[in-house]
Amino acid sequence: MHIVTTIAGSDSGGGAGIQADLKTFQELGVFGTSVITALTAQNTMGVSGVFPIDHSFVEKQFQALIEDFSIAVIKTGMLYSSDIIKAIAHMIHNQNIPLIVDPVMIAKGGESLLLQEAIEAMRSSLLPLATIVTPNIPEAEALTGRKIHDVSDIREVAQVFFQLGVHCVILKGGHLADPNFAIDYVFFQNGKSFSMQTPRIQTSNTHGTGCTFSAAITAFLGQGFAMDKAIIEAKKFIQLAILHDLSIGHGYGPTNHFAYQLHKDSCEVLIYET
Repeated sequence: MHIVTTIAGSDSGGGAGIQADLKTFQELGVFGTSVITALTAQNTMGVSGVFPIDHSFVEKQFQALIEDFSIAVIKTGMLYSSDIIKAIAHMIHNQNIPLIVDPVMIAKGGESLLLQEAIEAMRSSLLPLATIVTPNIPEAEALTGRKIHDVSDIREVAQVFFQLGVHCVILKGGHLADPNFAIDYVFFQNGKSFSMQTPRIQTSNTHGTGCTFSAAITAFLGQGFAMDKAIIEAKKFIQLAILHDLSIGHGYGPTNHFAYQLHKDSCEVLIYET
């Protein structure tokens, strides 16, 4: 059994965070363990409260895991504060475990899930340890200080992440203006790059897409997939999760974590060298 870990916040609405990660892990056949960084009072209409966990107890949770389990891959999501980020970086530093960083900053409804002072801690402490980072456009702009308008900007931003120590950058293009396609751009430190294109789906049920996508990458890597294959399969997972939505709640509804196993043979991701 392959064991993976998510370090993230709890979403009481079940669509994002720890809950989305564990659902994704379960669907993809890996055993999920967790370190909770914050509790949120949350549903599809928004976040009404955040209760961060003391960084010393975040450390205690992680220590309990590494004392007992052989962890294949770690992913991070909502980390909230610089103290939590620095504690996690300190814990992971000597573990030699692949790390996927999903730099969660803003909830779907617009609420902040990362304190402004924590952005620099993520840049300086956590990203140098990252195997893969999976920002969307606003997150990439906040972390690099660069504005993104087109593909040439995306290339430049990827280079900034490489300078910070990241091995692979997946820049999610959902915020770009293309009305027909959702295109994600993948860059490796060795110079290899490609884009992943799928039809854009007109829906408001996209709560937890970033968490779910990065969790799927974590699960596929945990199973031993090559990195590019893990990324492409994760793109299929999230595309199907959005396409076959559940229509739950009255706001930004969650994606469907059950869809991949039912429909994976019908999903095509177009791959282009960039």
